[in-house]
Amino acid sequence: MTPDDLAARLRAGTAPVVLDVRSAEEYADGHIPGAVNIPFWRIVAGAAPEATPKHAPVLVYCGHGPRARIAMLGLRARGFKVLDDLDGHWAAWTHLKLPVTRGRRP
Repeated sequence: MTPDDLAARLRAGTAPVVLDVRSAEEYADGHIPGAVNIPFWRIVAGAAPEATPKHAPVLVYCGHGPRARIAMLGLRARGFKVLDDLDGHWAAWTHLKLPVTRGRRP
C-alpha cells in the first residue's frame, strides 16, 4: 500500500490495523497516527496485535523494510492471512510529510 493510499484510508476511517514494528524509542519519536507498536523481535518471539482477528487486514511497517518482512513471516506463522507492508515504510511516510504522532502509547 502506498503512503498516500494509507493516509487517505486513515482519514476515511477505513484503514487496516497499522502495525509499527520498530523499537519503542523509534515509535515514541514519531509514528503513523493510530499505529500499534510491537517491535519485530517480539513478533518473532510470539507476540501479535491484541484483539486483532487473524482474518483482519494488517499493514506492517518499519524504518525501511527488513524488520517488517521478518515480522510478516512471524505473523503468517501464527495464522494472520491478510498482510501488507507500506511502500517505502517510515522513510517514505516522513519524506512525504504525512501526519505523524509523537510519544509512547498510553
